[in-house]
Amino acid sequence: MEIIGKLIRILPDQSGETAKGRWVRGGFVIETAEQYPRMVAFTMFGEDRVGMVKSIPLGTQINVHFSPESREFQDRWYTDLRCFRIDTFNPAPMGGGYPGQQPNYNPGVAPQPQATQMPTQPAPDFASNPSSEMMGTDDDLPF
Repeated sequence: MEIIGKLIRILPDQSGETAKGRWVRGGFVIETAEQYPRMVAFTMFGEDRVGMVKSIPLGTQINVHFSPESREFQDRWYTDLRCFRIDTFNPAPMGGGYPGQQPNYNPGVAPQPQATQMPTQPAPDFASNPSSEMMGTDDDLPF
């Protein structure tokens, strides 16, 4: 799942030690850009992910990729939105256009090359298409 919003707060880190080693958990809050804006809090695990979100300036518009997870504890349910990727947006270029997307973090995936524009091809010339006599039909429709 994904959601777009403005980064408004970075939550304090939590850390601890287990038999498997040290762990770090961080979080952040975004505000959606809807008619009725909502504030949504996300969590992330791992020092690299927590450090990555700290490098994004507050007020930046981001696209958050996350997975929701719920669990039960003493007959109460708790839901956690775990962020696994964040994309930031560039401002729109002068003269209009759509904002470009720049992936900041995607664990375990190599960066993809930027898309290039394919050269435009001229429209097909109907005179060069096979005639209806060659195709064995008597109608004058082009298809």
